[in-house]
Amino acid sequence: MFSPNAQRIAIIDLGSNTARLIVMSAIPGYAYHLDDEIREVVRLREGLNEQGLSAPAVARALVTLRLFKRFCDSSHVDVIIPTATSAVREARNGAAFMTQVAQEIGLNLRLLSGEEEAYYATLGALNELSLTNGYVLDVGGGSAQIAQVQDHRFYRAVSHPLGALALTEQFVRTDPIASQELAAVSRFIDDHLDATPWLNKKKINLQRRLVALGGAVRNLAKMDAVRQSYPLNTLHGYRLTAVALQENIRLLATLPLAERRRLPGLNSDRADIILPGALVLQAVMARLQVEELTVSINGLREGLFFEHFWRHLAYPVMANVRRFSVLNLARIYNYDKRHAAHVRFLAGRLFQQLRPLHNYGPAEQELLDAAALLHDLGAVISYQDHHKHSQTLIINSGLPGFTPRETLLIALLTRYHRKGRPVLEGCGGLLCTPEDEEMLLRLAAILRLAEFLERGRNATVDDVTAVWDDHTLRLTLIADEYPAVELWEARRYAVDLLESAFNRGVTLESTAPPDPWFMPVAP
Repeated sequence: MFSPNAQRIAIIDLGSNTARLIVMSAIPGYAYHLDDEIREVVRLREGLNEQGLSAPAVARALVTLRLFKRFCDSSHVDVIIPTATSAVREARNGAAFMTQVAQEIGLNLRLLSGEEEAYYATLGALNELSLTNGYVLDVGGGSAQIAQVQDHRFYRAVSHPLGALALTEQFVRTDPIASQELAAVSRFIDDHLDATPWLNKKKINLQRRLVALGGAVRNLAKMDAVRQSYPLNTLHGYRLTAVALQENIRLLATLPLAERRRLPGLNSDRADIILPGALVLQAVMARLQVEELTVSINGLREGLFFEHFWRHLAYPVMANVRRFSVLNLARIYNYDKRHAAHVRFLAGRLFQQLRPLHNYGPAEQELLDAAALLHDLGAVISYQDHHKHSQTLIINSGLPGFTPRETLLIALLTRYHRKGRPVLEGCGGLLCTPEDEEMLLRLAAILRLAEFLERGRNATVDDVTAVWDDHTLRLTLIADEYPAVELWEARRYAVDLLESAFNRGVTLESTAPPDPWFMPVAP
């Protein structure tokens, strides 16, 4: 981890279907990292009746919570934030259950209201995705929450009994589902959505971006990702289309349970309940008139964490999620701040001066800027091939705020900051465009030159200026002393890629004259 002084913060989410524990290491306001995660299917809502939670469900929950508490104690967690949601909220014996948990296990569960569930889910999403105006949908086991976001803040929300497990228990009796049961689920969903005036189609404004989260949503996205041979290892920012969702619904509605359990991308323990969750997703998309949604990996648990992490801010959401996500990843892996910052500065100067040749703008410069700060991350694994390790760390970690395409391009820029001709590896034909190949080449050439102009890691090169004609690109290094190492390395390892990227011969010179020992000796 990035610091031995980091706090270890555990969040327990006792849901209607699943109980989850996450453990985060964090220095509030500086950096955070997911250390561990445990998931257990409890089915707390199963058997819920007028008397409340059933005895078997309570027994399963107590065993799981006891294991969670023991794990936290043995792994030296500093803070535990335990919560319960709709199943306990709706149960007549919910208060008695919480008292039993406190007395027997020592966990004081915080019972969240439906609006609080929506609020924390939205906090989680806003700290992961750049969402200024739109909607956040959280499909859980017992309920579904829909929140509206305005000006990058939680605005209002509604909670409906539209959880995947709750709908399955209420309506589904056949396998595969009968057409009349399917219709009944859809009518029930529409009736509840109709009860929310601000979800009326006539009142939906033009800001119709939809972010969705929860186990059902992640599974539905994973099913599509497998079909598409999606190239990234995380679903962060994945875009699930209405067409792909409809294909999922067709499979789930026609295949028997034994075959649904074997569907690629679908957790077998969700196969019996996920179809109603998919119908909720479909109904909300239709209501908002959107053709795709963006998947958030973060949710309620992360929202509770960020309330703690950003507790010194007036509102617990980072204003610039993209910028902080780059710094967070850099800090986690103990980046060399001075070196990375100077590479970033030199790359930025080259980018700006060469703009008439490449015609890129702020969006492309932001990718270059991120790659400059992250290019050496892989050294934490090994200096050998550290450029490849940097790419792997970025691909596996993801970059909150950036799209999958942008994350892939940043990772590729770090991959080629030392050597090799850049190619669009791992796009799978899904994320990148043909134009991205030329952009990758030019940005990688700029980053590589900036890296070798800072080869001595002592900011010998203060600045760089560029002038060119149709055939030659002349770069002058501004330095107090002759940058012998930097010129030597840049000419060997960076110039050829820059020449290829900008179709010009490149010359490097310095404002500081060479030292006498560096001057060639006459024969």
